[in-house]
Amino acid sequence: MSIGVPMPIRLIIGFTSRKHPADVAIEGRSGRFGISLVTAGPAHYPEPVSHKSARIATMIESFRGQELDAHYLGYFDCFNRQLFYEAHDVLEDLWLPDRQGANGNFYKGLIQLAGAFVHLQKNRLRPSAALFKLAQANLGKYPRVHGQLELDQVQALIQCWLEQLESQDFTVNPLTPGNLPRLGLTGPTV
Repeated sequence: MSIGVPMPIRLIIGFTSRKHPADVAIEGRSGRFGISLVTAGPAHYPEPVSHKSARIATMIESFRGQELDAHYLGYFDCFNRQLFYEAHDVLEDLWLPDRQGANGNFYKGLIQLAGAFVHLQKNRLRPSAALFKLAQANLGKYPRVHGQLELDQVQALIQCWLEQLESQDFTVNPLTPGNLPRLGLTGPTV
């Protein structure tokens, strides 16, 4: 390439997520050159405000200012009203920023438990059983009582629902108006 002769170039930027740097490629006459763009971190990317966030804020408002996190309490409220998808969403807001933290697998297990019931509501029996098993494994990593929740009772509940599914060879949905799950805390009640 000689100096002073303009060379047409094309800049291609591929951005995958907040956690992964952008991939940048520069194309010119002599080929394609790739570089990685490193950013200073997520502070440069403001969190978008979604309709989901506003809906969750409304659901948990009555639980603010209590001993336990409002998202955590909101999970139990939604779960016990058979709003399993909403229970999943509410707790996911607490889990996502701290997935690798001390309660990461605990919250994940509770989210999977709610997800199992979402599958039952949609008559997806085998996927429900798969989520029950994942929830069992994740909650099994914690002591008998954790987050004011008696996990031995939760494990028994999961086992009961799995047995109901498996005993009917996944042909009968055990979730009926007369057979609804409930969760309770040992401390403040929801």
